[in-house]
Amino acid sequence: MDLLLNILKSVLFGIVQGITEWLPISSTGHLILMEQFMPIQLFSDAASNTEFWNMYKVVIQFGSILAVLLLYWKKLNPFSKALKPQKKRQIYRTWIMILIATVPAAVIGLVLNDWIDAKMSTPFVIACTLIIYGILFIWMENRQRNYAIEAVHQINAKNAFEMGMFQVLALIPGTSRSGATIFGGTMLGFSRSAAAEFSFYMSIPVMFGASLLKIIKAKMAFTAAGIIVLLVGMITAFAVSIVAIRYLMNYIRKHDFKVFGYYRIALGIIVLIFGAVGLLG
Repeated sequence: MDLLLNILKSVLFGIVQGITEWLPISSTGHLILMEQFMPIQLFSDAASNTEFWNMYKVVIQFGSILAVLLLYWKKLNPFSKALKPQKKRQIYRTWIMILIATVPAAVIGLVLNDWIDAKMSTPFVIACTLIIYGILFIWMENRQRNYAIEAVHQINAKNAFEMGMFQVLALIPGTSRSGATIFGGTMLGFSRSAAAEFSFYMSIPVMFGASLLKIIKAKMAFTAAGIIVLLVGMITAFAVSIVAIRYLMNYIRKHDFKVFGYYRIALGIIVLIFGAVGLLG
């Protein structure tokens, strides 16, 4: 019965992960808030449950990575025999830009990962970052825009590294990795669609590396129940991410991001109120 309950919780976490990873509203922030009300409890001691959760909330994102690879396989696979040499070179160049963009978050994440888990994964921090970036998104959409980069193949090494620096901001829970990088991209002169697409590409090495690091550092034994719960969350996140990515790319062709800004501000205020009355720890 306990295993079934935790599997059902994992399905819900997977749905939320799949939706919020790609919308600029913070997947990790939503997962941490959900865990306050419906924690996954597979072990008899609190320390093991906490350790499993710290691993789970990151590794579940691997399902979202697979969704990106599936949807953008033709654009990211340089080994297809049907590709012309020029197109292959363009894809290799894109991967180089992705790796350059990965460096800042990879380096800083390795150094600060444990400290962030211990000190920054709190409802108050999440509420503040939700509100701050909500305001920034509204401001971003109200300013005059001049897009110099309309497609991913126009990105150079300088652009990629600068996008990577914005991705560092997403190490703080509640920020949103896609939110920080899309916001950063538009500040750098990317169109919304180019910023979003490159943001998806940037997620592949970062989220894969973060998942691998968490698995390696996890001290608890991977029980059958733990593996089942994790796989259920990942598979659910994969399926939902496919829908969410397609929705976002269609949405930004016709709409701006103000609605996400308002959502972030409203949710941040609710979290602050819940925290003030003791409903969140």
